[in-house]
Amino acid sequence: MQVLQAGNHKLLFLEVQPEMIANIARKAGFEAKTKDGQRHIQLDLSAPGRLLLFDASDPGNLGWFSRCQFYVDGRSGSVMQTPITLANKRDRSGRPQQNSVRLSIAKELPANFRLPGKQTLTEQVFYSLLLEFLNALVERGVAVCGTGAVQPLAGRTENPGTRN
Repeated sequence: MQVLQAGNHKLLFLEVQPEMIANIARKAGFEAKTKDGQRHIQLDLSAPGRLLLFDASDPGNLGWFSRCQFYVDGRSGSVMQTPITLANKRDRSGRPQQNSVRLSIAKELPANFRLPGKQTLTEQVFYSLLLEFLNALVERGVAVCGTGAVQPLAGRTENPGTRN
């Protein structure tokens, strides 16, 4: 990890390796394609089964929400308190694919960026965080909070209609 100075701003630069990220994704059971950019790493993930990305506001999903470790902002796709952004991958008709997502991992972060519990982010801590997040997508569930760009893939994903 490096500290970069850009004018009055200090940034943390994570030196994460795309090969290591792809290996972690394979270890979690995903097929992964990585694309290394200057400021982020893009990761296209496909799982053999359905991903557990669910709507946190639906009372029918309360069981998943109570054991959830990660939360995604539905508008921006940011995985809260991490340098990860999540997006749905869509099929040709525009519907979200049930077993695929796209992650973007920021390499440049504000110097005061901290994980929950005020833990400093290092490369090793990030690799562990990524493995936990990917395992949660497959095993325990990840909550989508709010509506917008990211759509849930599991649980009750459509609003119930009116009763007659």
